[in-house]
Amino acid sequence: MNLPVSILDTPIEYVKGIGPAKGETFRKELSIHTVQDLLYCFPFRYIDRTKFHLIKDVGTDSDLVQLKGILLSLEKIKTKNNRFYVKGVLKDASGFMELVWFQGASWIEKTVRTGEEYIVFGRVSMFNGMKSMPHPEMELLSEAAVTVSRTFDPVYPSTEKMDAKGLDSRGRRKILKQLLSTLRTPDLPETLPAYVTDKLKICSRFESMQWIHFPSNEEEKTLATNRIKFEEFFYVQVRLLL
Repeated sequence: MNLPVSILDTPIEYVKGIGPAKGETFRKELSIHTVQDLLYCFPFRYIDRTKFHLIKDVGTDSDLVQLKGILLSLEKIKTKNNRFYVKGVLKDASGFMELVWFQGASWIEKTVRTGEEYIVFGRVSMFNGMKSMPHPEMELLSEAAVTVSRTFDPVYPSTEKMDAKGLDSRGRRKILKQLLSTLRTPDLPETLPAYVTDKLKICSRFESMQWIHFPSNEEEKTLATNRIKFEEFFYVQVRLLL
C-alpha cells in the first residue's frame, strides 16, 4: 500500500513561482530541497514597514534602513578591468543617494524603472566618496500600497546568485505568501503533545509557520518564535532522555 506523500516533502521546483532553474539555485545556494526546507528557512529579521529614514539622516555606519524616494537615473558603467556595474540615483525630500549593483546588471536594467517612486531597503556604505546602498531591495511604492497590509516584512538569508535570479527577500516573500495561502492545518500536523500546548498556551504548528513568516503584529511574531524555539529544545530533551 502506497502512503500519500506529504506536501512538506514536495520538491522545491514544484512550488508555484519557482520551477526547475530557481529550484536548482535554492538547492545549490541554501540546501533547500523541499517545501519543508523552504518553510523552515526562517527570516533573520523583519522590516518595520511603517518606518522610513531620510537620506540626510542615514550614516554609513547605520544598520539596515528603509528609504522612500524617486529613482532619477540608472546607468551601466564599465570598469577598468572591463567589468560592469549598475548605478542608480535615488532622491527623497532631503537629498540624494547612489544605489549600486555589482551583480545581476541585466536583471536590474529589465526590472527597475526610472521616474518611479520606490521603497528601498539595505545597508548604506561609502562608494567612490559618496553615500551608497549596494544591492538594495526595491519595491514600487504603488505595488507596496496594494500588497502590504501588515507591519512586518520578513528578510531572508540570501546570496548574490539568488538575488540575480529574483530570489531575494522580496521574491521569497511572494513565493511564501502564495504557498502559505494554499496550506491547511492538516498539512502541518501538530508535533507537540496536546497537554504541553494547552498547559503552556503555545500556538499551533500551523499558526507558528504562518506567523513566523508574516506576523501581523509583535504578539504574533513573539508567539511564533517562542513556539519554534520551545519545540527545538523540547525534542533535544526527549532525545537526551531516550
